[in-house]
Amino acid sequence: MPRPAPLADIKIVDLTQVFAGPYCTYQLALLGASVIKIEPPGGEQTRFGGKMPDLAAQRLGLAYCTQNADKDCVELDLKSDGAVDAVLALAAEADIFVQNYRPGVAQRLGLGIDALRKVNPQIIYCSISAYGGEGPIGHRPAYDHVVQAMSGIMSTTGTDEMGPTKVGAPYIDYATGLNAAFAVMAALRERERTGESQNVDISMLDTALNLMANNVVTAATTGEDIPKLGNEAASGSPSSGCFKTLDGHSIMLAANNERQFVDLCTVLGHPEWLEDPRWATPQVRQNNFAALRSEIEIVFLRQPASAWEMLLDAQGVPASRVRTLTELLEEGQPEARGLLTTLPVGAEETPVQLPAVGFRLNGHSLGPTQAPKRVGADNKRWLAD
Repeated sequence: MPRPAPLADIKIVDLTQVFAGPYCTYQLALLGASVIKIEPPGGEQTRFGGKMPDLAAQRLGLAYCTQNADKDCVELDLKSDGAVDAVLALAAEADIFVQNYRPGVAQRLGLGIDALRKVNPQIIYCSISAYGGEGPIGHRPAYDHVVQAMSGIMSTTGTDEMGPTKVGAPYIDYATGLNAAFAVMAALRERERTGESQNVDISMLDTALNLMANNVVTAATTGEDIPKLGNEAASGSPSSGCFKTLDGHSIMLAANNERQFVDLCTVLGHPEWLEDPRWATPQVRQNNFAALRSEIEIVFLRQPASAWEMLLDAQGVPASRVRTLTELLEEGQPEARGLLTTLPVGAEETPVQLPAVGFRLNGHSLGPTQAPKRVGADNKRWLAD
């Protein structure tokens, strides 16, 4: 079956930079859309970042490559004469326009939704910002870690001893990109249904709150804050969470329901726990949290994390040794799913592994086919002389 390309007839003008916006248009490009990425003179800031200096020196840093394959690249100073008109000319022939300026900036540049609709009455206009424009903080700029602080996720991560801790990866940026791509797909369907232009408004804070919807619902309904969970499971079960093992590594365990608890007792070699009145029901176990947790901790110290993982897996108890990214990649699961595609990047054709979409369509993982390009590589194609 041929590779699916559901957006093969869709053209996108992309005025986004850094992670969230470019990741949105990258997802759409992987689905077959033609994406014209417009960058300031010299290229966007992520071209100079990442762990491989030789690529960064070519303005093709890994931080840029991650979400900018399968795109045409146009270098344009929007403050120069005729630049905004050039963007409008491209948008006039496009289906989607995406920007991630601070609220109000695109309008001041002459690239707000009203200006776009004048040249293209059916345009789908997608704005990505930190807080959405409305409300007491809507005007503020932000990056991922700032939104992590604003959203409340940091106050639930870490422990009372260490204080609030951010999530290591810029997960709000990337989740916002996915959220924006999802919204754009919905807008395409709505335009098809109604024939009308669509205005898509994406906020990083909105996305962050949706990512912890259960916490938000609990706090909003009860008026109570969510405590710091550290490495405890959200379920609060004493038979879930992170445990040290014999070799110093940790294992993350999730024995939440009754069947899983029974199987855990079997694996740990303590079936008699099932007869102990302190562990008779989930509620009783919760009431005796510290005592049960202590018993489980003692047993886990008898074998290495990898051995426990195998034993628990054989019994059907959800568990994983805490891995590094490189350990996971070496084990082959992402490869089995086709999650990474290797493409030659830059003058030396450095092999770089780039992400596919996070799902399969008709058996295809839909990775990139065209390596990230140099700054302004497609100016002659898309800009009039």
